[in-house]
Amino acid sequence: MIALIQRVTRAQVDVAGETVGRIGAGLLALVAVQPGDGEPQAQRMVERLLGYRVFADEAGKMNKSLSDTKGGLLLVSQFTLAADTRQGMRPGFSTAATPAEGERWFNRLVELARNRHPRVEIGRFGAHMKVSLVNDGPVTFWLEAN
Repeated sequence: MIALIQRVTRAQVDVAGETVGRIGAGLLALVAVQPGDGEPQAQRMVERLLGYRVFADEAGKMNKSLSDTKGGLLLVSQFTLAADTRQGMRPGFSTAATPAEGERWFNRLVELARNRHPRVEIGRFGAHMKVSLVNDGPVTFWLEAN
């Protein structure tokens, strides 16, 4: 499982002109499920999303996590993160989970996150989404849970 996380001051997801998820300060996580991902990867990714220290402490150092700040978490499925881009001029998607498996494990990730964190919003799996954000820093990290 892969997540591209961005520290944001705000972010939202719109589908067909309707806002389906919105947060203030927190993390936007674009998430891709890979073949073979399952419960261990979903559990580990939630730990990383909630525990990764990317927020400033009183000394201005990245020493606080999303759990510490109680910020929002916006989870957006994005299978293209798992694309194979090593060759050619067109991405290959055999390195991404099937839509059914992707949806299953993305939904499990959402469930785990909501069980552990008070402010979790989501996009709409499989939909054409418009994601807008204000990246704070900018601060962006690539997380993997193998």
